Amino acid sequence: MDELVKINYENQRPTVLGRDLHEALEVKTAYKDWFPRMCEYGFEEGSDFSSFLSESTGGRPSIDHQLTIDMAKELCMIQRTPKGKECRQYFLEIERRWNSPEAIMARALQFANQQLTQVRNQNKVLEGTVAVQNQQIAEMKPKVSYYDVVLNCKDLISTSAIAKDYGKSAIWMNRYLNKKGIQFKQGGIWLLYQKYAEKGYTSTKTHSYLGSNGEQHTKVHTYWTQKGRLFIYELMKADGILPQIEMEGV
Repeated sequence: MDELVKINYENQRPTVLGRDLHEALEVKTAYKDWFPRMCEYGFEEGSDFSSFLSESTGGRPSIDHQLTIDMAKELCMIQRTPKGKECRQYFLEIERRWNSPEAIMARALQFANQQLTQVRNQNKVLEGTVAVQNQQIAEMKPKVSYYDVVLNCKDLISTSAIAKDYGKSAIWMNRYLNKKGIQFKQGGIWLLYQKYAEKGYTSTKTHSYLGSNGEQHTKVHTYWTQKGRLFIYELMKADGILPQIEMEGV
């Protein structure tokens, strides 16, 4: 079947542009005058058509309309021309194909795949949230047994600051701790494995920031306690890696 008028399938039902139909029907009257006159037959915006400004290669944007196939068929009949009859038969065939069992099944499968993808994405977000919450809960446990120690060592320190003590970057430090089996990355956040998460080595903080679209977002960052800093020191010392301040005397 030849394409007499371009059909838009992006919405829940097929539509056609008013100006495309106007051209296909070979109407002599200008579109800006023709379309309002056609609307006098009882077509309603919101149910039969929607208005929008179309892009223009030059000059001012022009008003165009997305029409339902039902409205397009009626407009074809109103013209009472051979071209109108031809276009109406074209739209009837479009409807027949759209409502065929094969097309309905294809749309149902597409919808199911979209829902499945959405659920999978939601699960990934939930997994990241649960992992962060588990670490935060684990970080709270040692506060009871190490209460006095935590009170005396309130200052938290970033991975970047610790790495700087050794003349390294935060990227290097995170990779080192990952290779040593201390931490793993999930959802863009470095988290401790469970056996280390309960030792009071880290503390997570949530920071708010404005995105490029102006919306408020949050991001979780992991900081090390002084106890965690000492743990890293002993770990790296065992590998022969000393902080720069100790290297000066070597």
